[in-house]
Amino acid sequence: MSEQTMMWVAFGVLMVVMLAIDLGMNRTAHTVSFRQALTWSIIWVSLALTFNVGIYTFLGKTKALEFFTGYIIEKSLSVDNLFVFIMIFGYFKIRGEHQARILKWGIIGALVLRGLFIFTGIELLTIFHWMFYLFGALLLFTAWKMAFGGKEEIHPDKNLLVRLARKLFPFTKRVRGDWFFKRRKGLLVASPLFLALVMVESSDVLFAIDSIPAIFAVTLDPFIVFTSNIFAIMGLRALYFLLASVMGMFVYLKLGISSILAFVGGKMIATAMGVQIPIQVSLLVIFICLTLAVLASLLVGRKRTVPVEL
Repeated sequence: MSEQTMMWVAFGVLMVVMLAIDLGMNRTAHTVSFRQALTWSIIWVSLALTFNVGIYTFLGKTKALEFFTGYIIEKSLSVDNLFVFIMIFGYFKIRGEHQARILKWGIIGALVLRGLFIFTGIELLTIFHWMFYLFGALLLFTAWKMAFGGKEEIHPDKNLLVRLARKLFPFTKRVRGDWFFKRRKGLLVASPLFLALVMVESSDVLFAIDSIPAIFAVTLDPFIVFTSNIFAIMGLRALYFLLASVMGMFVYLKLGISSILAFVGGKMIATAMGVQIPIQVSLLVIFICLTLAVLASLLVGRKRTVPVEL
């Protein structure tokens, strides 16, 4: 068994065990406390870093740097998901005890979608070199839109999947329990929780289109791309409950994230042209963008706290 195969097995076992623990601990609806969110955030970050030590030990320094850079990129970009989750839950008036359930199933769905996107994207880039330019241009456009596109809004009525769900099922007007579907008088009725889940899943598809090409600028190794992405996604729910109530403080965070996207898009185009930017330089730029965004937000002190029912 090769070193990478061994690491694939270790990753698979770890994910199965952690998912079993997560599903077992969250069978019923409950509000996630700050302490619980902090504990799980620390656990997921610690697992990612420990796994990276394993990569360094068995696959070498270069692969470890690629994993760490990819993890930081995906973790940073996933923060933008949090802004959208806040708006979705606010629109559908989803309370904290139900938010955890929606995010749990939303993240499980995201694991499958990300896997499909990652392996399809790697195959396309391997076969069609010109797609490096396409993905690079997509990242640059996304960076510009994030930085200067104005206030982000959600429009469920314009969402194709939401419209399809409303045609297929009758919905209750209010949330009545933690169920997505229930039979009433022989009729299968859906809850607004299901519409919120559809919105979360569809938003993740859009984010995957932006975030997955970003890590392709770092490496095309399927193992590194997939594992770093999944580690970032698995800790997203805990991160949401940890930061949701203070997201309004970080007014320049989107600008920092857009700067990372712009750099990564430029790096992807440069790679296609034969110009190689060292992974250490990429990591340094990412840290500088994030640090400046956080410091600028804190120094300005504009505490625009987004109201969220937790």
